[in-house]
Amino acid sequence: MRLVIARCSVDYVGRLKAHLPLATRLLLVKADGSVLVHSDGGSYKPLNWMSPPATLRVTSPEETEVEEGVVEQWTVQSAKTDDRLIINIYEQLHDTSHDLGVDPGLIKDGVEADLQRLLAEQIETLGTGYSLIRREYFTAIGPVDILARDATGATVAIELKRRGDIDGVEQLTRYLELLNRDPLLAPVRGIFAAQQIKPQAKVLANDRGIDCITLDYDAMRGVDDSESRLF
Repeated sequence: MRLVIARCSVDYVGRLKAHLPLATRLLLVKADGSVLVHSDGGSYKPLNWMSPPATLRVTSPEETEVEEGVVEQWTVQSAKTDDRLIINIYEQLHDTSHDLGVDPGLIKDGVEADLQRLLAEQIETLGTGYSLIRREYFTAIGPVDILARDATGATVAIELKRRGDIDGVEQLTRYLELLNRDPLLAPVRGIFAAQQIKPQAKVLANDRGIDCITLDYDAMRGVDDSESRLF
């Protein structure tokens, strides 16, 4: 990654046109070809940018631009469109490059896979007498997150989401329709479990005979002792 702090003006030319007048800014040139123009404010969002794939060409300014004080011109050309980002450099204050290597990506805490593992290990969170049949129970239309039996021995299909919405209820409905065709499993009822469930999803689930359960992720991890809370 190349970091350049410079006094510059910026023009975006293409489907849209935009102009940033002369000011001191941070220019980020990434290995993937993207170029981003940042100011000292505005949080994480750049003032303007060119997304990859793109190519950066550095040229000397024309005579009229030299008279205005331009010392270098960057042209960032999109590989997919005619859009261009033209950066006129008036003065470079800092220029450095760093090899950041391969980034492992963001590892999120509390993703659905983690919820699935925790609930399978603590299946009685759903009620006394519950037992696990298996995680990722495969069907012709995809895997059911958890298949279990309740205290009466009836089959229960559990769909897990971090944030439960109508789409999750629809997904579980399709699984239930398919599972109930299997005489070895039927009758199968459903549980929609999530950290947060939207009111519309609860209404739809109740209408289809699906139970909704809100999961306390911190308590399941042992981070938060819900029994010792005052509120």
